[in-house]
Amino acid sequence: MTRVCFIGSPDVNLRYELLSRETSREALATYDLECPFENTLAVRTVSVGAAVSLLNDLEWYLVRFVDEALLQEPSVSEAEWLSRELAESLRSGEITPEETGEYLKIYGVESAEEDDTAGGSESGPGGATLTAPVRLVEPLYARRTDGNVPAYDLRDVAETLVVRLTEAEFSA
Repeated sequence: MTRVCFIGSPDVNLRYELLSRETSREALATYDLECPFENTLAVRTVSVGAAVSLLNDLEWYLVRFVDEALLQEPSVSEAEWLSRELAESLRSGEITPEETGEYLKIYGVESAEEDDTAGGSESGPGGATLTAPVRLVEPLYARRTDGNVPAYDLRDVAETLVVRLTEAEFSA
């Protein structure tokens, strides 16, 4: 299954924006919604083709409310994500999975609790407090060398999220 993750623009509440509009709500209605990071929304689709089709269906909303859409395809990598442009190139057969992975965007992943401005925790059903989500911070653009992902050195984080890019995205 291919996973799609929408990363919201900093000035919007992504979940609200996508689910408050009839067309995007209907497009997402058949999926189980997840929130893997702060101000994100993720779904699982049956294939890269279905994921790209969903992105195309939601294009109007993505332009307005989403900073980036990422895809995770197990046949390419169990741990790394793909940019939308790279996923589209894979789907159309322009490149093979083996040709991906040189150009990277590496996000730091930190707990939202580490910054008081992040909003802390939320109240869940019955007034229960939900743990503050983790968030993606400051991407580092890097090239894989000797098969290794370079260290993330923009700030001290326990984890990183690696996104594979096309050469054009990396050079931009």
